[in-house]
Amino acid sequence: MTCDERNPMRVLELSAPETLTLTQRDVPTPGPGQVLVRMTCVGVCGSDTHYLTHGRIGSYAVDYPMVLGHEGAGVVEAVGEGVDASRIGERVSIEPGVPCRTCAQCLAGAYNLCSDMVFHATPPYDGSLAECIVHDAAFAHPVPDGVSDEAAAMVEPLSVGLWACRKADVTLGDRVLITGCGPIGLMCLLAARARGARDITVVDLNPERLERARALGARVVDSRHERFDEREYDVLLECSGVASVTLAGMRALARGARAVLVGMGGDTVELPLSALQEREVSVTGVFRYANTWPQALAMLAGGVVEVDDLVTGRFDLADGEQALRAGLDDPASVKAMIYPNGLPTV
Repeated sequence: MTCDERNPMRVLELSAPETLTLTQRDVPTPGPGQVLVRMTCVGVCGSDTHYLTHGRIGSYAVDYPMVLGHEGAGVVEAVGEGVDASRIGERVSIEPGVPCRTCAQCLAGAYNLCSDMVFHATPPYDGSLAECIVHDAAFAHPVPDGVSDEAAAMVEPLSVGLWACRKADVTLGDRVLITGCGPIGLMCLLAARARGARDITVVDLNPERLERARALGARVVDSRHERFDEREYDVLLECSGVASVTLAGMRALARGARAVLVGMGGDTVELPLSALQEREVSVTGVFRYANTWPQALAMLAGGVVEVDDLVTGRFDLADGEQALRAGLDDPASVKAMIYPNGLPTV
């Protein structure tokens, strides 16, 4: 069934704190420069779960009702004015942020820093957990043959890993420390390995996730029983958001090292300034990504990285709340995937 034939369509709304409601809305119409996409699958991000349980992330507070989800893939069902009709039927990976394209940051290529960004599932904008969405055609990227729908949806978290590694300038021979082994930590591991890092240490306290990191070639450290700061690293990719872990990671850096803060935790964190200054350590944060989709899709198509095995649960839209809570309820959960148009038949 196509989007045009289902009016209204199913949508999963965050309708109140801790409350998800399966409801109906009219199928949207693509405007100029837009495509109508029938959503195949949408990955659950920790931010979706945080909005469900807390109603806000930092300065972004939910304006109820709001549709969650920003890791999506689908099929183009219709096009708006100015979009080539040959795109109908095309499989696409959704880059969820659409910048203004005219501000200084956009013109400099850093469109992730656009102050007028429209980003899926970031208040006040709806996300992807609907049977159909409209999206800017330029940010609906064609998916190469051989790349699964689930992998196409996971280009979003993979892009976080790629962007973090770009900011850290990870290169051949680097000793990389990744603190936090959730989905983003694992994506950073894949990206760092693809860029040539072979000495990669991953730190976490979740044994199931550490085993996944070990299988991907990392040295793993269970922080409940082991220390990780007894050696020096050239790069820190901090994905835990835990202040004490961030501090320990900073102290473990070598001279001239680079630290990239990926995970979001508290608003402030203690830093060992004298050690950072004496070693000339560079410290930066990351905010989403820019210009990563073509590279990520090419890496997936070429088998440079493989992400399909990270999916640990598949859910229908009606079971969306179970999917959003999977990471809270199951320590072995990595990536829950929601199918807005029904689970695929085997």
